[in-house]
Amino acid sequence: MEFSIKSGSPEKQRTACVVVGVFEPRKLSLPAELLDNASRGYLSELLRRGDMEGKAGTTLLLHKVPGTEADRVLLVGLGKEREFRENEYRNAIATAVRTLNETGGFDGTLYLTELAVKKRDVAWRMRQAVMAAEETLYRFDQMKSKKDEVRRPLRKLTFCVERRTELGPAEQALNEGQAIAAAMQTMKDLANLPGNVCTPTYLAEQARTLAGELGLEIEVLGREQMEALGMHALLAVAKGSQQPPQFIILKYPGGKANDKPIVLVGKGVTFDTGGISLKPPQDMDEMKFDMSGAASVLATIKAAALMKLPLNVIAVVPSVENMPGGGATRPGDIVTSMSGQTVEILNTDAEGRLILCDALTYVERFEPDCVIDVATLTGACVIALGHVASGLLANHDSLARELIDAGNAAWDRAWQLPLFEDYQEQLKSNFADIGNIGGRPAGTITAAAFLSRFAKKYDWAHLDIAGTAYKTGKEKGSTGRPVPLLSHFLLDRAAKAGAAAPSKLGAGEMAQP
Repeated sequence: MEFSIKSGSPEKQRTACVVVGVFEPRKLSLPAELLDNASRGYLSELLRRGDMEGKAGTTLLLHKVPGTEADRVLLVGLGKEREFRENEYRNAIATAVRTLNETGGFDGTLYLTELAVKKRDVAWRMRQAVMAAEETLYRFDQMKSKKDEVRRPLRKLTFCVERRTELGPAEQALNEGQAIAAAMQTMKDLANLPGNVCTPTYLAEQARTLAGELGLEIEVLGREQMEALGMHALLAVAKGSQQPPQFIILKYPGGKANDKPIVLVGKGVTFDTGGISLKPPQDMDEMKFDMSGAASVLATIKAAALMKLPLNVIAVVPSVENMPGGGATRPGDIVTSMSGQTVEILNTDAEGRLILCDALTYVERFEPDCVIDVATLTGACVIALGHVASGLLANHDSLARELIDAGNAAWDRAWQLPLFEDYQEQLKSNFADIGNIGGRPAGTITAAAFLSRFAKKYDWAHLDIAGTAYKTGKEKGSTGRPVPLLSHFLLDRAAKAGAAAPSKLGAGEMAQP
């Protein structure tokens, strides 16, 4: 998709379709009013006749509207003006893009980006418009022998701003939105692949490809190297699988040499049967999404590189397949983690924390500014927060606040849960230093409490994305979350460092490393 930005009156646009909004009940937005004036009341007459009420999600496509230069005019229902907020804005953009893609016109000019969204500036509206547009058009059909093809797909979108003074911030935000959208697509493409394709080895290969394309540094550790490091918690998970484990380290050196890096650790279980503690068969196919944390951190480092952020960022991915087998780890087995702490594996389906704990110990060598791990870790998080917010726990409240603010800005929200020391009581073991589960109560919290024992030497936060990384049912597939949250966190860190200079790129042009 090609994106551009302009400022100008809607009736003067030479385009396949001009898109304007209508509030409920039958109230024209300001750009729609300008079209109405140019057409001598043509739009308002249609509304008076009842052709459109302005309900959210509705559209009305008009041809050859008098007084306009565009081939078509698309009216998009916005709902009630006093209720028009972030969700309504994103949904309006998605509705417009979906309809444009079905009309047979190659391009469209959207005036929806001029709409006021409470407490959101033009940069926010532009980033969200790009992301919503790309999400709407995304299709995963790589594994289909016959692909569904759009006869005349939408190829160009122009977003409009009300004042010429807004062009600079809008262009900067457009570039950022494109980078984040491209990263989200990378995450979705990886997470949507089946487990027989996206193995730990495949994930490592894709990381190498990213490194080559973006000029990143990469190192991949194999089983023998992990054994030498003492990563026996991680290796315990891989014992039942024929797929060899991989430990991926991908570095984006965008900052100064002596700047401490931001480390992102992603859970990379490419398929999770539960191991000997076998999962029930219903919906087990969705366990291919158990590497969503890995896909998200690889994608986020791509976003950082595309935006040329002046930061040092490291993505670390412990990747395994969790399978039952003759050599698989048994419930009750005790292993020694890289940190030296012993773990009684009470449930082999609580495997994510086992691979993450060794990764959290490994990253100490980077002397990080902060560490954020991302994982589809607990079903308990889905029960607690549903599919709206990701769970967030941290050993430093200031880091948690940064992530919450970034999530709100990205409209990829997280909610902080407590990490009181009291929860450690549930992890006590009679036979080892710690058990890998703490029972049903507070399952999301005790999982994070387990990880916190391995993250004492730096500022650390944990994102549980079990409820937000993918959708089930008819719309089954990866959501691309939390790439927007993590990308906005990095953008904020770059801005706070005083190093985020205005982009010199033209509208619609992404940075190339």
